[in-house]
Amino acid sequence: MNEPLSTRPPVAHLEFKAALLLVLLLILLAGSTVYVMYARGVFESTQELVLLADDSEGVRPGMDLTFSGFPIGRVRKIELAPDGAARIVIDIPRKDAHWLRTSSVFTLTRGLVGGTSIKAFSGVPDDPPLPDGAVRRVLIGDASAEIPRLVAAAKDLLQNLTALTAPDSPLAASLANTQAVTARLKERGALNVLFGNDADARKVVATLDRTNALLARLNALTDKADAQVFGAEGVMSQTRATIVELKAALADTRATLKRVDALLEETQAIAANTRAATTDLSALRAEVEVNLRKVEQLVDQVNRLWPFKRDTELKLP
Repeated sequence: MNEPLSTRPPVAHLEFKAALLLVLLLILLAGSTVYVMYARGVFESTQELVLLADDSEGVRPGMDLTFSGFPIGRVRKIELAPDGAARIVIDIPRKDAHWLRTSSVFTLTRGLVGGTSIKAFSGVPDDPPLPDGAVRRVLIGDASAEIPRLVAAAKDLLQNLTALTAPDSPLAASLANTQAVTARLKERGALNVLFGNDADARKVVATLDRTNALLARLNALTDKADAQVFGAEGVMSQTRATIVELKAALADTRATLKRVDALLEETQAIAANTRAATTDLSALRAEVEVNLRKVEQLVDQVNRLWPFKRDTELKLP
């Protein structure tokens, strides 16, 4: 059986143990608080970044600033600037501040689904680092702000569609005219619709027939001319045969000229020999003439010395 509480002995040092338990509880609470503060970077060295926006709707303290999807900063407070703009003060740890450059761009995006997000983009990593206390204008992308514009555009589109599909609209009149033209095409043909009457259509058909006949005659003439010029007994064949005969005559003439060249060479040789013989005959003739003169002188001398010389001179009365 359990003893009654009144009969149990008192716990020794109960107040001390209770005070000790309370102190341990306070220590645990303080340690947890310090750990949470440390985990949230309260004791970490940070630099300040101020983003200016037209409004801070959706932004709250403790929101992360992300870079490539990773949080590199946290919104510490939101305040109103003297010019009415919203100042978003962000603390960035020193170890992550090197991701931000002077050319970095900051955006504040509000989606239709989900919360608001603040993002940083650094296009040129070689630019100088972003200084402490820098003030930058944030670019706002609000998807919900486009809804009124989309609704207005859709309303205008519906009004235009209503105007286009109305019974008295130009589109309806164009469709009616197209239907009438199609009916005329089925009944009378395309030429009647094009010219508006049967007479002009018949003229066009007659002109086309005459043109086809003329083209047929031209084709026949062309075939005949081809046969006369390029046929087996045409001008080109005769010309080709004449050219062949002319080539043969030229070949014979070339052979004859070669024989004439040989005869000319022989004639030149004979002429050279004749020239040499003529030179020898001239010398021989000169010697003969000299001898004849000597003989004549001797005969004259004999005639003068001969006593029975006759006078052979004839004297005329």
